[in-house]
Amino acid sequence: MAAPLTDQEKRKQISIRGIVGVENVAELKKGFNRHLHFTLVKDRNVATQRDYYFALAHTVRDHLVGRWIRTQQFYYETDPKRVYYLSLEFYMGRTLQNTMINLGLQNACDEAIYQLGLDMEDLEEMEEDAGLGNGGLGRLAACFLDSMATLGLAAYGYGIRYEYGIFNQKIKNGWQVEEADDWLRHGNPWEKARPEYMLPVHFYGRVEESKEGAKWVDTQVVLAMPYDTPIPGYMNNTVNTMRLWSARAPNDFNLTDFNVGDYIQAVLDRNLAENISRVLYPNDNFFEGKELRLKQEYFVVAATLQDIMRRFKNSKKGSTGPVSFDSFPEKVAIQLNDTHPAMAIPELMRVFVDIEKLDWDTAWAITKRTFAYTNHTVLPEALERWPVGLLETLLPRHLQIIYRINQGHLDEISALFPEDMDRIRRMSLIEEDGGKRVNMAHLCIVGSHVVNGVAEIHSNIIKTDVFRDFSELEPEKFQNKTNGITPRRWLLLCNPGLAELIAEAIGEEYVKDLSQLQKLNELVDDDAFIRDVCKVKQDNKEKFSRYLEKEYLVEINPSSMFDVHVKRIHEYKRQLLNCLHIVTMYNRIRKNPKAPFVPRTVIIGGKAAPGYHMAKMIIKLITAVGEVVNKDPVVGSKLKVIYLENYRVSLAEKVIPATDLSEQISTAGTEASGTGNMKFMLNGALTIGTMDGANVEMAEEAGEENMFIFGMRVEDVAQMDVEGYDAMTYYENIPELKQAIDQINSGFFSPKQPELFKDVTNMLFNHDRFKVFADYEDYIKSQEKVSELYQNPREWTKMVIKNIAASGKFSSDRTITDYATEVWGVEPTDLKIPPPNEPREALDETARALREK
Repeated sequence: MAAPLTDQEKRKQISIRGIVGVENVAELKKGFNRHLHFTLVKDRNVATQRDYYFALAHTVRDHLVGRWIRTQQFYYETDPKRVYYLSLEFYMGRTLQNTMINLGLQNACDEAIYQLGLDMEDLEEMEEDAGLGNGGLGRLAACFLDSMATLGLAAYGYGIRYEYGIFNQKIKNGWQVEEADDWLRHGNPWEKARPEYMLPVHFYGRVEESKEGAKWVDTQVVLAMPYDTPIPGYMNNTVNTMRLWSARAPNDFNLTDFNVGDYIQAVLDRNLAENISRVLYPNDNFFEGKELRLKQEYFVVAATLQDIMRRFKNSKKGSTGPVSFDSFPEKVAIQLNDTHPAMAIPELMRVFVDIEKLDWDTAWAITKRTFAYTNHTVLPEALERWPVGLLETLLPRHLQIIYRINQGHLDEISALFPEDMDRIRRMSLIEEDGGKRVNMAHLCIVGSHVVNGVAEIHSNIIKTDVFRDFSELEPEKFQNKTNGITPRRWLLLCNPGLAELIAEAIGEEYVKDLSQLQKLNELVDDDAFIRDVCKVKQDNKEKFSRYLEKEYLVEINPSSMFDVHVKRIHEYKRQLLNCLHIVTMYNRIRKNPKAPFVPRTVIIGGKAAPGYHMAKMIIKLITAVGEVVNKDPVVGSKLKVIYLENYRVSLAEKVIPATDLSEQISTAGTEASGTGNMKFMLNGALTIGTMDGANVEMAEEAGEENMFIFGMRVEDVAQMDVEGYDAMTYYENIPELKQAIDQINSGFFSPKQPELFKDVTNMLFNHDRFKVFADYEDYIKSQEKVSELYQNPREWTKMVIKNIAASGKFSSDRTITDYATEVWGVEPTDLKIPPPNEPREALDETARALREK
């Protein structure tokens, strides 16, 4: 067992977390006691740990508020182009520590809490994750908000305030069990409700044609109540806003029933309206065509566009005379995060044509210049296609608008390709085969001026395959924007030891300019630096080992290699391939217990969509294999398997800094980008992976020789699709693979239910779209190279340093700079907004300076 941390270690002063001034600490303690007393109505005799967390959260929030108001005043004065990031998911995680870091308060808060006799880590653990996302797409949105504020962009995140976020995962007898994530039950100190900006959203009804044009009438109204969360930039006094909408029934909702005396039922029925923001759909890379989901998608865009319109009309320039919409695309950029907010396109057209009375062509030209669309997946089952019948019922006017958009679009194509009926059918927004459906990706492409993928390889697949017809028509519309991660959360917050070590080596500027990590290349052969990087990793592993031992009651060998595979559970991410490697290692140890073996702790974690049978079977298989391996005395401490329960942002912050080997093993051509791969790279793990997603660019930056690349490339997979994939051939020709599959199939890992994993083996043999067996042999060989290198800590750590030095490209600051300059037409700025304690004149001067720039 590793020794617990000393107070001294816990309190290690870290320069990049702000200065500790005596007045500063005294002021924080005063704020803490004031909130404990006046906000929470408690004293130290009865206060709980949660009360202390809330008192600290409110104290830190006090430091945000002045800057938040200042930022909005500054935007009003300078009237910049505003960027609206529309996403059905924002996977924010916890807010307290991130806010302390971005405001430069971390050390002062640590000191204040220490002086108050409390433990900062204990308080941080009290905070619920804001789990309003499934995985990559939602976490990317969160990283982007951090970068937009840090780069001084006037940006807003818009989404839904789900009452229940992504479910909490419990593993019971090896099976995933879902529990509701009631994240708001204790209240949320970071949000501010804004009932004064409540807006109506309409559903159902019918369309009436008149001389003045179409009118959408007899609708059912649901109110959208905004909740604002401050998004602080790093040390620049900018605080942007994430506005999440919550559904409320209007007071007259269904109270017509009151006339027949059923007042109680009428009030109870209000829930039907409020269900819209009740729960996040827990699907990752899978389209579920439910009416409630379409309601959510329209709800967020309808409320958001009213807000955008109000802000546009109330801007300094807009408020002086009659509104002209000619300048709308110069003042408004709307980014669609995947197709989920695609209804924004017909909705903006409805507002322009039906309400603002613009003619169709003018409205359409403005709409196209306003929207841009990010595609996040090439998996066919993930692409949204809404049944026409459902749209007709729920949003009849929007369906008319979509038909008219499609008509204009098809007219253009048939003018260019009059004979090519097949092309016209392929490019239509309305798909006819298997029931009429609206292809939302096609709607997004036609209604946007820029379409982007999220890694170079993914953007190329979009252009040459998925949206090839569109790309041939308008090649200039298609771009690439490789994803990134915020170094504030994914280095400073989660790995302070490494962050400080880097700051000592190359200075602190890298926090806002991650490309400076290249300077670490000069230290690749520096013995002292190699030793320090090694020590930081070992400290992180020992800390995480203590966590695992406490949570899982398994003894962990902290000097074993931590081999980590954490992400959503999905066949394309190939947790099964990893599982086969575990079984292979286990068989090798049993066959020859005396042979040298590099000890490993294999850690797999992630949630399966509740309705995804195969993903749940994969979890059960991994836990069953773990049961056998962990209890086998022959294996001892050489191999341990841990299934990490309830993987989420706050758990990622613990496991990533402790990882030696990062598993990024999707079938080439299936993972759009991945961002976990970047987090591991930045935190000093080496990658074993296929040439897929951003792995390709990571290999370009670090050198393929500094990663463990294996398996088929995109072209190999394509060729195999043509020739046919025969799993049986691999099974019959690779003895270790055959042994592993036979064990799974015969019930070796499930003796009480020998047939348990038949579905899994049946899939692997007969309909494995992701070709696990085809990459098995190369994967095993690559894993042997990993073990070999791990035995030489100096060479391993040199490779680690090269990877960290090469990870600068993968900052979300770089990604957002690319979006800003190449999509939104705005310029990042390092201008600091004057802090709240400076007079208002300072704000005006800064605004003037920006205008003159």
